[in-house]
This record gives sequence, C-alpha cells and structure tokens, in this order.
Amino acid sequence: MDNQADEQDFLGMGSKSPSSSRSERIVSRPTLDEYYDTTYDRRGIALIFSHLNFSTMPSRNGTDKDRDDISSVLYDLDFDVRVFNDLSRKELLETLREVSREDHTKNDCLVVVVMSHGEQGVLYARDNKYSVDSLWRHFLGNACPSLIGKPKMFFIQACRGEKFDEGVVFSSPQMRNKPRDMVDSRSDQLVFSIPTMADLLLMYSTYDGYYSWRNPRQGSWFIQALQKELKENGKVKDLLTLLTGVSRRTAYEYQSCVPHDERMDCMKQIPCLVSMLTKTFYFTKKTKSRVVTTIE
Repeated sequence: MDNQADEQDFLGMGSKSPSSSRSERIVSRPTLDEYYDTTYDRRGIALIFSHLNFSTMPSRNGTDKDRDDISSVLYDLDFDVRVFNDLSRKELLETLREVSREDHTKNDCLVVVVMSHGEQGVLYARDNKYSVDSLWRHFLGNACPSLIGKPKMFFIQACRGEKFDEGVVFSSPQMRNKPRDMVDSRSDQLVFSIPTMADLLLMYSTYDGYYSWRNPRQGSWFIQALQKELKENGKVKDLLTLLTGVSRRTAYEYQSCVPHDERMDCMKQIPCLVSMLTKTFYFTKKTKSRVVTTIE
C-alpha cells in the first residue's frame, strides 16, 4: 500500500510522495489545451540554409529553386524568413546559436530548413560536416526558454545513406496518375514542467540509410512536395495532416528516371517524420508585417 501511494502525486500523474510540501510539487500537466497558441504578435523565424557549393564535394544543382520556392511559401505564411547560402560549419552553428539567444516570446513557433549533402547522422556545411542534432540542440526547452511550449520544426533535405528504395509494384483504382519521372525550476509557487524534447518536430527527406533524390533543374522531391503542400493547404489543414500530404506526394508523384544506370533507375523515396509535438498546430492566417532577409 505504501508503494502504491508513492507512485501517485496529487494529480495522479507522477511519483512525488503525497507528503511533499506544495512548494516542491512540479506538475507535468500545465494545460489541457489541444491546440498550440497562434495568437502571438508574430508567426516566428524561418531559417533556410541552402548549400550549392562545397569545398570538396559536388555542387547541388537545383537547390536554388528549392530555396526560392520554400522561402516564398514560408513568407506567405507570415514568417520572418532568413536565407543563408553556402555557410561554413562555423558560420552555420554560430547562426543557430545566435538565433536561439533571440527573444521568441512574441513568436508562435520556429522553422528551420536545411538543404545539403548528408550521411547517416551528419550534414555537410560548405567546408565540413556536423552532427544533425546540432540543428535543434540550442532550441530545446532547457536552452531556449522563450520557445518552451511552442512548436519547433526542422525540415532536412539530404541523403542519409546510399541505399536506394526500389519500391513495390501494385495496382489501385485510385492511382489515376503515373508518377512523374524525375532525377535526382523549483519555487514557492506551483510550477509546471514538460520534457526537454517536447514540441519538437523533425522531418527528413528520406528514411535513415537511404538516398535522397534531387533534380538539377526542378529541385528536390521532398522540398518541392513540402512547398506545394504548404502553398495549397497550409492555411486550412493542421501540421501533421499537411506533412502526411508531403509524404504522400513524395511517395506517389515521383520516381527516378536514369535509364543509363539500371541501379538508379525507377527508384522511389519516402520522407521520415519524427514528432514530439504535444498539441495540434495550424498556420492560421495573420496580417502582421513580414520580412525576408538574404545573407550571403
């Protein structure tokens, strides 16, 4: 019986002993709201890191189209869009650090888009590689207090390995169109706590270990699917429904066409979504002023 009592706090949610004083109680459930608050003065910052040229790796032709398309749609969703081209590892990591130190109190959320070369667990800046978790490390709850309880979204267009998805052949009456051929705190008051990693969303262009396709003229499959879905449905559908649509577009509308290389021909791709969101999020319409800044 004593053990049973120890396992319950006054909300039946934690492991605090009922004998603990009220000043020591930290509640794990600050709100029962189902939706993220989008009534702040500003939508938030959208960082776009586009990499075309590298010191020792091939250029990523097509990334300029991806950069411009995703910048435009995020601008239309009222973000303060900041574009960075071909940053070095030091410059990129310092930019993330500086933005995390800004005051996001009046912002709804944060978006970070990275388009580069990659491998399992790492991404490439112009001159060197860095760990993929460096992207969000400075924005977690224990590092960026003004973003606590707000969605932080990271979209990563990069390879995560060298495997190819050969796809599975099937027929369906719903498949009317063929895929498009494309290449490439404690205090005296009651306080609330949430997990450090809460409210984080990561969407990779492909599954771990797999190749990510990009067309040198039309852009990458993932970023093009993302910008189209946001443009068509960004103001009416919730975030997870939107991103399911991105996966659907990528999976069904695209297929590689490399007839001179049988190993790469007719390949498929499926994005990978990792969500630690705790509420439903909508890009609701706002009329605040918007800013686009390009930094070379």
